Amino acid sequence: MNMEQRTSRHPAWLRTLVVAWLTLLSLALHAAPRDTPAPPDELWGELFYQVQIRQIYEDSKTFVDLIPDASPEAILADYRQQRDGAPLDDDALKAFVEAHFSHPDRNTHAALPSGQPVTAHIDALWPILTRQPQPLESRWSSRLALPNAYVVPGGRFNEIYYWDSYFTMLGLVESGLEQRVRDMTDNFAFLIERFGHIPNGSRTYYLTRSQPPFFASMVDLVADIDGSDAYRHYLPAMQAEYDFWMAGGETLEPGQAYRRVVRLDDGTLLNRYWDDVAKPRQESFREDLTTAEAASRPKEQVWRDLRAGAESGWDFSSRWLADGETLSTIRTTSIVPVDLNSLLYHLEQTLATAYALDGQPRQAADYRERAAARKRAIRDVLWSDADGAFGDYLWREGRLTGTLSTATAYPLFFGIADAEQAAAVAQTLENKLLKSGGLVTTLNDTGQQWDSPNGWAPQQWLAIQGLRHYGNTRLARMIAERWIATNVERYRKEGKLVEKYNVLKDKRAGGGEYPAQDGFGWTNGVLRKLLTLYPEALPAPSRQPATDHAG
Repeated sequence: MNMEQRTSRHPAWLRTLVVAWLTLLSLALHAAPRDTPAPPDELWGELFYQVQIRQIYEDSKTFVDLIPDASPEAILADYRQQRDGAPLDDDALKAFVEAHFSHPDRNTHAALPSGQPVTAHIDALWPILTRQPQPLESRWSSRLALPNAYVVPGGRFNEIYYWDSYFTMLGLVESGLEQRVRDMTDNFAFLIERFGHIPNGSRTYYLTRSQPPFFASMVDLVADIDGSDAYRHYLPAMQAEYDFWMAGGETLEPGQAYRRVVRLDDGTLLNRYWDDVAKPRQESFREDLTTAEAASRPKEQVWRDLRAGAESGWDFSSRWLADGETLSTIRTTSIVPVDLNSLLYHLEQTLATAYALDGQPRQAADYRERAAARKRAIRDVLWSDADGAFGDYLWREGRLTGTLSTATAYPLFFGIADAEQAAAVAQTLENKLLKSGGLVTTLNDTGQQWDSPNGWAPQQWLAIQGLRHYGNTRLARMIAERWIATNVERYRKEGKLVEKYNVLKDKRAGGGEYPAQDGFGWTNGVLRKLLTLYPEALPAPSRQPATDHAG
């Protein structure tokens, strides 16, 4: 398909608007310091637009991760000269990019000895997935430099990711890599100090959003290793992260929202996911243009809701969809999510602990009060007696969305639910969400990756540990055994662990914008942790070295 055929799918007004927009500096609220390069759309302008809209690379993330071999000025001057008033065809455009950019090394699944037991496989993978601190490949690279070593998820994800890392750290501890846990927590503290928040991932194009705030849980892991002084050490970073999520909340009127804060009509202050810009994601540029074209509302709102969905980590899920099935109906910013507010409750609790240890009782009392108010709101506003579950709240409409998901386990994991709620959630998990291969993310089969039939390692861990907190060891064990079996049997077939799993059928998971990725950081971390808690759950055939290839 040539360039004219591809671009003709988009109306002329949209092409004109986007091209004009790409030639200007973004009006986004970038928090990046001046020595941080602009994101790829601003650096490469028309070149970025042509490469992404014409799908020169199958994966839209490929181009934004390429490493330029010269300055943007030099590359763009060469591009204009070669184009000479006429668009390059697809082959010529790709040849130009390949001649002026290098591909990063993505050696995330190097050959490992065939037939390793799964625990040995995970331990052998950690060095392969580890990236050492190093100078940037280019001053115009989209990668953000970090001061310490870190573990990447794997596959197309060759940078550090925020919420992934907590679940990866669970396994690092079990593998005896406590220093790597310290290193990664220090990296996130560094990002908070440098940018005012932890971005979605360590790329310039992720700087306008964060991800589920698990930093306080990472500090818990360090405190388990090094003692309670960790809370005092990371107090400034935790406070700065809290300020990021709560910015604008103090002056917000009832029934209004600003960035990531929402004040309900009764004055209750809660949070939502957000992104500071309203344009297509650079790593999914063509996909977001297509989604917005199918919507019946302003494209900027669709793009912001897509970006907010990416901040949630659940990109994408029927949780965020107005009609429950169509991506163009996404409404993330209209929702107060139970997972985010549970995480911020934990951050408030952790700040109270840190301030108390730091000899600041007034601040400690303030954060205890904030945590108590949020707990009451989660128990009241985000609870459904009829569903026996916690859910997400449409703050403008004053009602729950009605979509059941594994996010209902968050209030158990963080000790928010009362005893009756915890018992009801356990029953709902067992009767509705537990399948033969583990917990299914939602009951809706939409083709999105955070829906049925897929299950994900983070959700299994949160539910298992949440149930353990409330004494339901029977169901916790049942979920763990089924999830372990799913991981191990797929490992025996493919010789690798992957990003997500089909928990209804014995087949590879699909759905979403890209294929299931190999690696995989949080799968490794959660499985390694679960095999420590439930060593007898390892399926008997896998106690012996498998004969399948290592992949």
